[in-house]
Amino acid sequence: MSFREKLVALEQLPSWRREQQRLGRRVVVTNGCFDILHLGHVTYLESARLQGDLLLVGVNGDAGVKALKGEGRPVNQELDRALVLTSLESVSAAAIFPEARAIRFLQLARPDIYVKGGDYTVETLNPDEREVLKACGAKMVFIPFVPGKSTTQLLEKISRL
Repeated sequence: MSFREKLVALEQLPSWRREQQRLGRRVVVTNGCFDILHLGHVTYLESARLQGDLLLVGVNGDAGVKALKGEGRPVNQELDRALVLTSLESVSAAAIFPEARAIRFLQLARPDIYVKGGDYTVETLNPDEREVLKACGAKMVFIPFVPGKSTTQLLEKISRL
């Protein structure tokens, strides 16, 4: 399958999800900005994928990234970020969502397993996102960060050049 074919339009997520359920696949879902892909991201995504049968990544759209990260972000446009992610073996599919929060994306994706980075806990997840996950019965898994690997650190290093 071409990496371009792994991009799922948001409005197609419900039918995509039903097909995975029909096939008996446990869907792992994560989401984020993934602005400049680095080893921390790749390690995290591989670990997430190992939690179930396939991995769906929700990608914050450009406006959502700007709202979360501030002026000057994102560095890469939403379609570029999503397609780079779909080129990874560990990523089964990706969908771009326009909001800063993943509430609607999660409602459409209905994960069996939801993965977030180690900077989150159940208590620090957005309460509305947490309610969606609870309603669909998703198991929550938190994966530790790779020390010293972050987009913010990478951008700081680039700005010093």
